[in-house]
Amino acid sequence: MPFAVYVLGLAVFAQGTSEFMLSGLVSGIAEDLSVSIPAAGLLTSAFAVGMVIGAPLMALFSRRWPRRRALLIFLSVFVATHVVGAVTPGYEVLLATRIVGALANAGFWAVALVAAISMVEPAARARATSVVVGGVTVACVVGVPAGALLGEHLGWRAAFWAVALVSLPALVAIVTSVPDERPAATTATAGPSAGVEAPPTVREELRSLTGRRVLLTLLTMALVQGATFCAFSYLEPLATRVTGLGAGWVPALLALFGVGSLVGVTLSGRVADARRSVFVVAGMASLALGWIALALSAVSPVAAVALVFVQGMLAFGTGSAMISQVFQLAPGAPTLAGSFATAAFNIGAAAGPWLGGLTIDAGFGFRSPVWVSAALMGLALAVAGVARLVAVFARVDSQKLQLQ
Repeated sequence: MPFAVYVLGLAVFAQGTSEFMLSGLVSGIAEDLSVSIPAAGLLTSAFAVGMVIGAPLMALFSRRWPRRRALLIFLSVFVATHVVGAVTPGYEVLLATRIVGALANAGFWAVALVAAISMVEPAARARATSVVVGGVTVACVVGVPAGALLGEHLGWRAAFWAVALVSLPALVAIVTSVPDERPAATTATAGPSAGVEAPPTVREELRSLTGRRVLLTLLTMALVQGATFCAFSYLEPLATRVTGLGAGWVPALLALFGVGSLVGVTLSGRVADARRSVFVVAGMASLALGWIALALSAVSPVAAVALVFVQGMLAFGTGSAMISQVFQLAPGAPTLAGSFATAAFNIGAAAGPWLGGLTIDAGFGFRSPVWVSAALMGLALAVAGVARLVAVFARVDSQKLQLQ
């Protein structure tokens, strides 16, 4: 695996830390900037919305840029927003930096995914994708707890400074290791041995991404991530008010989920390329059963702790394989495929917690988000089944045309 792919994973680690660390900094931000806790919580929502909107927009904006230049610009803007956020005395400016930072993050993600698969042979694409996505899982294990500790002892601004500082080595490494190739050098058969062809137009890329199988796969991905973040967002009240664990267990559980996620993307990168479709379907079915098991056995500390690890492993292992599946199904969209996958991921990340919150507000208790996760996985499996039927019918039609 090229060193540059691991560099991209390092940058994603810093960005993933920024995306999720606010969950442990909300109270400090609210007190320091004299706003309500719900207003401080909007900073997380603003970042998610920026990611959804920014992924396709930034990919379109930068599609003609050399990849190294695009990565450097997006990461530099991301660093700048955290420096401004760390020194600002006002909530409005901080909110603006979260939106701009999310746009830069979305652009980086979209380019990084394409750059990673372009630097490896087709047989290693799932592994390259897992290395980049693995940056998020390491952020869950290390970055988010570290940000919470910094916020507790040195104030929330210290966490913002830390994200900016961690990003600097990635900036230097991108300059020295990522090829400065233009998108035209990557085609449907991207890889070290691929030839140079004219890049597809925006209309051609969008046509490739609006095929029924691609759209169904993106919808499935959003449902899977919605299920993941629905349960993950309410893990603290589930553990403390249903399972009966003390508050001191919560950071350990979050870290355990992150460790499971890291194991999942690592395994996915090693085995998903061979039988990607089978791997994804098996992972989704296991996730559905796992959320049901967690909802039923949440009162048992042993079962809850074990399932937190298992579900983290299944969720991110399946999710990273689905990202590479989007690239496989849309070879005619080398620039926009990563951005659409990023947008689908973040739609799920935004919708899942909202749906889980609705059930809690309705009085169904703190297990209810886990049941919502199970229901979302049921929908995901149904959509995946429809996508499979579409593929079968398309294959039959193709065979009929060949016979004619």
